Parts: sequence; structure tokens; C-alpha cells
Amino acid sequence: MLTQTIEPAVKKVSDYLSDEIMMHPETRKFPPFDVVRLLSTVFEPTQGCKVCILTDFNEPQKWMKDFAFLDSDGFEVQKNAIKHFYEPFKNGVMEELGMTGGEMFAYYCTNGSNLDMKDDVFDSDGNHLSLDKDIYSEYDIVLCITDWSATAPLTAKCKEFGFRGATMHGMNDVILNSGLAVDYNEVAADAEKMRLAMTKADSIEIDFALEDGRVLTAWLGLDGQEAQKSQGLCKGLKPDVANLPAGEIYYVPTDARGEFPMKYDDGTLGLLTVTDRTIIKSTLLEGNQDTIDAHNTKLANDPMTGTLGELGFGTQILPVSFQDIQDEKVIGTCHLATGRDDHLGGDIVPEMFKTHENSTHDDILFAPHKTPNFNVKEARMNRGGQTEVIIENFRPSEFVKNALRS
Repeated sequence: MLTQTIEPAVKKVSDYLSDEIMMHPETRKFPPFDVVRLLSTVFEPTQGCKVCILTDFNEPQKWMKDFAFLDSDGFEVQKNAIKHFYEPFKNGVMEELGMTGGEMFAYYCTNGSNLDMKDDVFDSDGNHLSLDKDIYSEYDIVLCITDWSATAPLTAKCKEFGFRGATMHGMNDVILNSGLAVDYNEVAADAEKMRLAMTKADSIEIDFALEDGRVLTAWLGLDGQEAQKSQGLCKGLKPDVANLPAGEIYYVPTDARGEFPMKYDDGTLGLLTVTDRTIIKSTLLEGNQDTIDAHNTKLANDPMTGTLGELGFGTQILPVSFQDIQDEKVIGTCHLATGRDDHLGGDIVPEMFKTHENSTHDDILFAPHKTPNFNVKEARMNRGGQTEVIIENFRPSEFVKNALRS
């Protein structure tokens, strides 16, 4: 067990690259969560900005009216939004940041990752309002603290209406006390170091070692594109949306082929076959055949649901939160995503899917706690005729460590 306390002023990932801390990220010490520090860093400047909070419920009018959800079991994310954002706003934080507003509103759960939301939204008096007319048009900063990710639709809306925002879905106590307690200037600096080290890659290859000894390889073509980063900053007044916790570099694949494993929500393990950037079938490795059959039916009925829209690599050292929004940002992990990628600069838009509920952006995270049935044995970057190892057994390679130490 580490006994060292990391002082709040020491925040670079390069300070935490010892094997001991990377193997036990829960031993890293973080400063207490501070909403003023978070918002003043992410949204500089905040002076003169009008801010609001959005959340989601299956029955938003019922639960939002008079904050009825506070007297009921559950609603962890919504209660954290009240405790750590709404109440501090009303108790001096807005004045400290030079902001106005501070209201909280609720819309209907989309029940899918990054699905477009209905326009209906409700305030704490039970009034029925419009997201377009009453929220996006009226507020400068929109904080989306929800159960379901809204990064893609909010990114589109911010460009249309001119606001800045942040999506913080799945916010739990672990995330508040680690991924949202860090200095985002340092997170951004580390993300840029890794981005520069991995930009203009021609392709990435990932080897997955299964428990039965087989090794599956997925190849993703990138065509020398500039790597992008999720840095967590929305400085200036340009419309933009941060996904918090942040800390990853990512690409939009132009091609993909090979095989990779996937662990479904019920624990079933499938082998996915990829051709022309698209998952064409799933084969049972372990678990429930009905789960595999359901996925294959979906792929056959709406092939766009199997299109790979993202390849990402984490850049932070954070404890496991059991929420992908944080856990995909951990260095040594990687993730693929299927579905829409328009918010990442890709070409897959909601109109390309046969049904609205299929136009999601779904992350497939490869991390020790999430996928203990297999190992990311190695991830390699091919660029200009040279090959660099990026990940070895869920650990950053020396190439990555040296980039972060630079």
C-alpha cells in the first residue's frame, strides 16, 4: 500500500507512471472535489455566463417537480447533481464564478447512449418547456448530468445555438473524488503529449489473448489522420462540449478487419468478426446463446449498428469507477465504439440507421476489471513504415511513457 500523498500541485500523469501506482490506481491521492476549480478551469471565462443543469428521468415531470426524486430511493446521479452543483450554485458559487442562472431541468431518458433527446423538458415547478427554445437559446453553459450519455446530440446543438457545455453521465462518488477532482489544464497537456506521439498513424493492430490460448487480432485503418483528444477544456467562447471525466486520444477508423472479443452486459462473451469496418457477426465463446442471437438479428436488420466509429486510448491514471465514462480514460485501456460518430468528426449520422433507437454511439471498453476473460496482449501503431507498441498487457508501453515524460 502506498503511503505517499500526492500534493494537489503535482498533477501530471508522468508523476504517477510507477508500476506500483499503475497496478493500484486506487492508491493515488486526489484533492477534494471543488466545483469552483472544475468549472473555472474547464469554462474559462465564466464571468457573465448564464449556467443551467440538465438531468434525465423516465418520468421527468413527476420526478423534477419540487425535486420529488430527493425523497425516493435511487437516482444517484441526479442527487449528486443537486449536492455537488445545484446547491453550491445557490450558496455562493455562482457569485464567485461571476455566473447567473443555476436552474435545473429534466428531460426524458433516451435509454440509449448518445441518442437524440426529445425536445420536452421540465423545471422544478413542473412547467413544460422546450430544450431548443428555453434552454439552448437562453443559457451560455449547459451542464448535462444524466444517466445516459448526451455528448453527441449536445455537440450538435451547441453548434446550432452557440452555447458551451459538459456531459457528465453516470456521475458517482468515485468519479467526483477522482476524475472530476483533477486539474484539467494538466489533463489537457498530457492528452496533447500522447496525441502528438500517436498522430498520423496509418493503422493500429490490437492482439487479444483469450483464456483458451487463442489470440485474436483486429486491424484498424486510419489513413494517416490527425489523432484527436478529449481534453476536458471549453475555454474561450467558441461553442463546444466537453465530456467529463476527460483524458483520451481517439481516431475515427476508415477501415477495419479481423476479430475481437466482446463482453455483453449479461456476462456473455462473444467473438466479433469485422469486415470493411463493420461487425458482420457474433459467435458465442461463453455464456448465453440468446444474447448472441439477439445481436446477430440486430446486425442483420440494421447493419449500421455494427459500423466501427471510434478507436480510443486512455491517458489518465484513475481508479475504477464501474462507469465507462471514467474507466475508458485510464491509461493502458483502449476502446472501440459502434454507431454514430458525427460528434467526433466522422461520417455516421443518425439518419443512416433504420430506426431512431439504433442510432447510438456505444463504447466497447477493454480493461482488466471489465473484461477479465481476455487480455489486450499488445496494441501496435504502424506509421510511416515503423511500428511502435502502445499497450502491453493493459499497461502503457515505454513509447507512451516516454511521450508523457517529455
